[in-house]
Amino acid sequence: MKKNSFNGLNKLIIYVLLTIFAVVSLLPLYWVFSTSLQLSSYQSKDMERPISYVDANPPKMYPMGIPLYFEHWSGAREAKKADNIEDETYHREMMEHIVDNTFSSFKSLFQKHDIGKWFFNSLYISVVVTFGILLIDSMAGYVLAKKKFPGRNLIFWIIISTMMIPGQVTLVPLFMMIRDLELMDTHWALILPDLSMVFGVFLMRQFMYSIPDELLEAARMDGASEWRTFWTVVLPLAKPGLAALGIFTFMNVWNSFLWPIIVLNSAELYTLPVGLKTLQDANLASFKLLMSGAAVAAIPMIIVFILFQRYFVKGLTIGGVKE
Repeated sequence: MKKNSFNGLNKLIIYVLLTIFAVVSLLPLYWVFSTSLQLSSYQSKDMERPISYVDANPPKMYPMGIPLYFEHWSGAREAKKADNIEDETYHREMMEHIVDNTFSSFKSLFQKHDIGKWFFNSLYISVVVTFGILLIDSMAGYVLAKKKFPGRNLIFWIIISTMMIPGQVTLVPLFMMIRDLELMDTHWALILPDLSMVFGVFLMRQFMYSIPDELLEAARMDGASEWRTFWTVVLPLAKPGLAALGIFTFMNVWNSFLWPIIVLNSAELYTLPVGLKTLQDANLASFKLLMSGAAVAAIPMIIVFILFQRYFVKGLTIGGVKE
């Protein structure tokens, strides 16, 4: 009885700690969306001048447009019941103003700036690089896990050792290569260097160890070629690992900033992080506008994680086997 009570208390403590950790982790994301929808200008008829809730002190923890909208909605209903057309018109105009101001920064991003183009560039590059890495790294992981040849482990450890080299060290030689290939100011300068990732090779190699050799032998006995075995047997079984690697890759490429800002000069080729940075540098963006851009940038990553979350944890754990 005491042991069950102790286990229950442990579970309760763990759940409380995990809940606190989740809230703290999600708070910055909540703040981004809340600020992007915050009222930047509001003035009722009893106010001498308009006020902005974006930079209010103390800050508002939720978009003030929500309670103010329902306040004016209630006022419009009361005015309609009292046949007070003037007050009803005033409250309805304020409701329209609140809605327009709440979403004004998003309208500005898509109407006055090239965020739609930047968004497409980031999405296009992220998808191409993600599929490239999934294909190339899965093939490399398959060979290193399931093929026996002299120097296999040595090659693997040489590949892994490159993870200890900081990315900043390779910037100059990589820049010189891209320049000599005349790929500067093109999307190929972002795609080609990222078509393989050492971490992806490591993750897929470890995952491939969990695939039984008997399945591969059965496919070969049925006359399947090496490519057909890989494509129809190995890849379907590797879905959890591919999903985990895909999430990591998509997030990494989507958030990439340093390399794109080095190799891209044309505004129409900018990715979303670089484009948002140029808005800030040009002093064209208010704090609400920047938070709206950050919210737009966060949406695809949230969608990708939600779609593949059931594979995510399994992909990170099932490959943890020893040789």
